[in-house]
Amino acid sequence: MATIEKLENNRAKLTISVSPEAFGAAVQKAYQKTASRYNVPGFRKGKAPRKVIESMYGESSFYEEAFELVWGEAYDAALAEQKLTAVDKPSLDITTIGADGVVFTAEVQLKPEVTLGAYKKLEVPEPDFAVKDEEVMAEIEKEREKSARFIEVDRAVENGDRVILDYSGSVNGEKFDGGTAEDHLLVIGSGSFIPGFEEQLVGLKAGEEKDINVKFPEEYSAPLAGKDAVFAIKLKAVQVKELPALDDEFAKDISDFDTLDALKADKKAKMDEKAAKNRQSAIENIALQKAADNAIVTLPDVMVERQINHMLRDISYQLSRSGLSLEDYVKYTGTDMNGLKESYRAEATARVKMQLVIEAIGEKEGVACTDDDMKAIIAEYADGSGKSAEEFEKTLKDDDREYLSDNVLARKAVKIVTDSVVLVKDDAAKKPAKKPAKKAEPKE
Repeated sequence: MATIEKLENNRAKLTISVSPEAFGAAVQKAYQKTASRYNVPGFRKGKAPRKVIESMYGESSFYEEAFELVWGEAYDAALAEQKLTAVDKPSLDITTIGADGVVFTAEVQLKPEVTLGAYKKLEVPEPDFAVKDEEVMAEIEKEREKSARFIEVDRAVENGDRVILDYSGSVNGEKFDGGTAEDHLLVIGSGSFIPGFEEQLVGLKAGEEKDINVKFPEEYSAPLAGKDAVFAIKLKAVQVKELPALDDEFAKDISDFDTLDALKADKKAKMDEKAAKNRQSAIENIALQKAADNAIVTLPDVMVERQINHMLRDISYQLSRSGLSLEDYVKYTGTDMNGLKESYRAEATARVKMQLVIEAIGEKEGVACTDDDMKAIIAEYADGSGKSAEEFEKTLKDDDREYLSDNVLARKAVKIVTDSVVLVKDDAAKKPAKKPAKKAEPKE
């Protein structure tokens, strides 16, 4: 049983009662769980009767442990009874506790109420994702580049050539780690070497040697940063890129198609499919942002902080794949953890608001996750994990099922918004509304 007192800033104070019977059962469980902690003369550890322990250590000996056993279930039942959703852990305070049961208060931050604005028939500028012929050809050219071969030529190095060279670098006459290589491939003009190095190779021929003077950039890693260096090089070969002819034979070499036209058609079909998905995503993003902008909601700090922490965990995971930690990232970017968190606050706030608005739309529209919906999303996630739907479903816990159900509800709410979108041409969207015609003035 619970009563509620609404507080400021969307907080609530619940007064919750636990019956004598429920608390008595919890005290017995607490005794069974913790009896071994008490030393009682004449009894082996853990074997002393409950009444003996209570007579020695006090009747309330097991109350604290018993409270830990009962408050969570009582609190969840109170939230359900009052139809409340908490977004943070409650602050607990015991009012009375004993043989007559427990009365305690739980002060908690509630999920904020969303006042929805317009979310249907929103005007969205029609995005242009039409695939152009030149874009298809650009993809074909990428395949052509992959099939290029390099042939040696007997002439001086020009920009764009590929060269094969040996080099040995030194600073103040001393060689340094990583400064020596043999048969190194370098494309002139690629900017992949120290600034000034590639330019000094232009004009050399195969077999020639030269000392190249360069300066390491100031931002280069220690101890070479800003140092003057000399690279003794020997040019071993000059090569030029030769691209395959853009014809039917090329199509046969890189694909299962017999003609270049068939290859182009396949490329365009795949690009059209991707463009259609990107177009739908663009429409969805704009429409949802408009729906969020039209809604009013006061966000609790705890929800924004939690979202920031989620984002930082994602960043930390991505950095770890490159062998970096979040602390390293903070140091290299010249900020601190508080500064990093603040830099994500605006985005985190927008994400939380968007999530709440989508949930509110779903609630207003009465969307539901049916058994068929659950089967479909389980099959979808199972396919992504490489398991059968039956195998994947066996691994699901209650929290996992709740996550999948929420995913279904969100998708349905988003579909309600996007299905009603009114697409307008850019010119129409930018055009100001017509001014009303002036009324005729009465003649005097």
